Amino acid sequence: MIIVLDFGAQYSQLIARRVREQKVYCEILPCNTPIENLKAKNLSGIILSGGPASVYQTNAPRIDKQLFHLGIPILGICYGLQLGVLELGGKVVHAKQREYGRAICSILDKKDFFFGLPDEMTVWMSHGDYVEDINDKFDVLGRTSNTPFAALRAKNIPFYGVQFHPEVVHTPLGSKIIHNFLYRICKIQSNWEMKSYISETAEKIKNEVGNKKVICALSGGVDSSVVAVLIQKAIGNNLTCIFVDNGLLRKSEAEYVLKTFEDDLSLNIKFVDASERFLKKLKGVSDPEKKRKIIGREFIKVFSETAKELGKFDYLAQGTLYPDVIESTSAWGGPTAKIKSHHNVGGLPKRLKFKLIEPLRNLFKDEVRQIGKELGLPDKILQRQPFPGPGLGVRLVGPVTKERLEILRNADAIVTEEIEKNDLRKTLWQYFAVLLPVSSVGVMGDERSYEYTIALRIVESIDGMTADWSRIPYDVISQISSRITNEVKGVNRVLFDITSKPPSTIEWE
Repeated sequence: MIIVLDFGAQYSQLIARRVREQKVYCEILPCNTPIENLKAKNLSGIILSGGPASVYQTNAPRIDKQLFHLGIPILGICYGLQLGVLELGGKVVHAKQREYGRAICSILDKKDFFFGLPDEMTVWMSHGDYVEDINDKFDVLGRTSNTPFAALRAKNIPFYGVQFHPEVVHTPLGSKIIHNFLYRICKIQSNWEMKSYISETAEKIKNEVGNKKVICALSGGVDSSVVAVLIQKAIGNNLTCIFVDNGLLRKSEAEYVLKTFEDDLSLNIKFVDASERFLKKLKGVSDPEKKRKIIGREFIKVFSETAKELGKFDYLAQGTLYPDVIESTSAWGGPTAKIKSHHNVGGLPKRLKFKLIEPLRNLFKDEVRQIGKELGLPDKILQRQPFPGPGLGVRLVGPVTKERLEILRNADAIVTEEIEKNDLRKTLWQYFAVLLPVSSVGVMGDERSYEYTIALRIVESIDGMTADWSRIPYDVISQISSRITNEVKGVNRVLFDITSKPPSTIEWE
């Protein structure tokens, strides 16, 4: 196992993702995790993340110095490098000029950390402090024109550090650097893959649940579908799936889900039409966090009531993913900022009558798809684009009403039809419409109109943690816009969102 100690970096999860790409299991823990807890784990290596603080500040997050003397290889990234240097007697100061963006790193030593890499490589910098003095305890492995100590190796302990970020795609050879750390320095033998994860997780579920019964919160998306099949593999007929129509689904979504799971997967499904109930609860609510909380609480209430009708159930299964947890809370108890609440993370009531089973909680979306493929799920399920738990409730900016939902459903259906008709689906992560609480003047049929605005959100991504807007052909955008303004009553303007994640999120709310 590799542990990433989180010092507040928004991209600690990307470090873990890159490690897992190398078929090595990795978890993230807060930087203040007691050293006794770390000693108790069978660790092959530790990675210290970046972070927003300055290591020389009085209240800056620190670690126990014993960590450097456990004999376990440690890699410090950005803040992690600076912290290691400071703890080992070096000096870190505020930079006169912040360094942000691409830089060329000259490699001075290729013995282990940079083995097999070129003499110069592009790296991504993002720091306001820098290492000024390394005394005589470090070897310099790499440098840039602005950063003389861009990569270091401690002489007497297995500590390595880089000022740049190998975990981001802007460091093209970053995965090779991480590979070298894992296999040449930590001496790891790869043994973690989706097949083993499936068998181990199914066995854990079987042992925990025994002969008790489980309800699966089925939405029809990739996550809940994989959860359902994985749990069915573990406990068979003791699983009952509940599919709730909350009134916030896409066009013909309910019919599609029921047909797919009854025909293709033979799952035991209880369908509940609670659309009027959800819309009543959401009446007059515009704040996105309130929407998410309301929808999350109502989901649990519906599950509880339905389970009571069906009999005794002890467990509730959910398709919570790693990004859901990271974005919903201060990551793993560390200093990372909360981004937004997720209905299946922050919306649970204090007195939950079920015990939770979340077998995908530590996985990324593409890992979930790999599991689904191993389990034999059809592509029409595995390749479905992500859909938020609160559904159209958070793609409809402002108050939720039947009229506005109908406008959004029809516009969203056109986006899907045109993307798939032009065979663009496989290159995209998500594509959908957002209804804005903005009306504008238009001319339709020689008459003045004052109607709603639709925004198109079409992005490319690998794991959903970062994303970029897709440069789809202009004629496809034009066709989508033309169809929406002609076919969707109540819309006279279409916008195209060209913002990446970060600084924005993929969803608008």
